[in-house]
Amino acid sequence: MSLAAAWMARSPALLAFGGDSAIELLSAIVVLWRFRAHAHQKQSEKHAAWIAAVLLFILAAYVTVVSALTLLGYSEPKTTYMGITVLVTATAIMPWLAKEKKKLSAITGSAALRADAAQSGLCAYFSVIALVGLGINAIWHIWWADPIAALMIVPLILWEGWEAIRGKACGCC
Repeated sequence: MSLAAAWMARSPALLAFGGDSAIELLSAIVVLWRFRAHAHQKQSEKHAAWIAAVLLFILAAYVTVVSALTLLGYSEPKTTYMGITVLVTATAIMPWLAKEKKKLSAITGSAALRADAAQSGLCAYFSVIALVGLGINAIWHIWWADPIAALMIVPLILWEGWEAIRGKACGCC
């Protein structure tokens, strides 16, 4: 839903949040698959982490280009109340979800679930940053707050990708 709202509103900040959320969903599916498949668990976790890292690096590059083009005047983000609703919901739910995943990863000893918990924690930060950008645009019609918020998310996406390649979770959740 956030990616659809991002597309309709031409919102780089919502695109960054939605893209990361889509990658997090993929990660969660891989974690679920890992718990159902008993063979090659360690190898499947490493492969899943590598795929997530590559997708995160692609997302960071794409968000950077879209934000730069927006700042250069090629598009102007519109107010999106659907996007703001998604971000408020994510801001409320993601910290709790990250905490629960981290507890479960400690019980199971799963690095994949620990990484997934870290992604949920970062998603909470992304939602706050994106919400500030969208809120400033919605309230004061300062259109450039949206791409600036997106550019603030990019280093976090890159860091998340780097941690995934290293096979480590941030432990911030």
